[in-house]
Amino acid sequence: MKKLLLILILPLLFSCSEEDDGPWTPCKPISDLEIPKIKDSDVIIRHLGYTLSYNEQHEQANWVAYVLTKEELQGTVERTDDFRPDPDCPEGSADDDDYAGSGYDRGHLAPAADMAWSETAMSESFFYSNMSPQDPSFKRGIWKRVEEEVRGMLDYCDSVYVITGPVLRDGLPTIGPNNVSVPEYYFKVLWMFRDCEYLEMGVFLLKNEKNDRDEWRYVKTVDSIEALTGIDFFYKLPDDIEDKMESETWQVPVDRIGK
Repeated sequence: MKKLLLILILPLLFSCSEEDDGPWTPCKPISDLEIPKIKDSDVIIRHLGYTLSYNEQHEQANWVAYVLTKEELQGTVERTDDFRPDPDCPEGSADDDDYAGSGYDRGHLAPAADMAWSETAMSESFFYSNMSPQDPSFKRGIWKRVEEEVRGMLDYCDSVYVITGPVLRDGLPTIGPNNVSVPEYYFKVLWMFRDCEYLEMGVFLLKNEKNDRDEWRYVKTVDSIEALTGIDFFYKLPDDIEDKMESETWQVPVDRIGK
């Protein structure tokens, strides 16, 4: 993986003193900061390694959110591949029959490789509520590279806030008896932290198809994804910090422009 030092903009520094009564800092964590604003109609399900908002109409999550830390990345739990319906979905989730013979892969929203720190977290990552139909070339190509980029960020920071989801809308094609929608696009919102600094916030927005181009061509602002999806990310932040961070995005590494 290319060194991400090339993409980091000068971070904003804050005091870590417990006696500091000033503005919010990363040393004064906000509970569930990674969780987007919840609507009255949202079905929220919490598993050990991630939280999701389940969309019964589309039989998949609106978003899946978690915080990945450097320590968690050292986990050694092996993949379980125990795909199964999510027992916490009130009206049931997708299942094996929906994907069998469909031509689409069961694409993790919260990757199994990010859950290797716990046997329970690993197993729960195979709930169908965490799956979305992905083109095999997409899942095993550019999407896999983005997932690896996220883990690679922890070479340079202590934790990454990760929010992943499909772009859901009416009229999408469906698969299986439960009519699981096949998204056209997926997003991955990322915010990096190191010590008492917060680093960059940005998004990958990728079309659900084979793509051999460099993933860094597809970076967006959080504001643009909010406009596209109607999801309100990081709404618990003070307005001035939210407005600044969500309107900015990564500087694409110079050696990858045009690829």
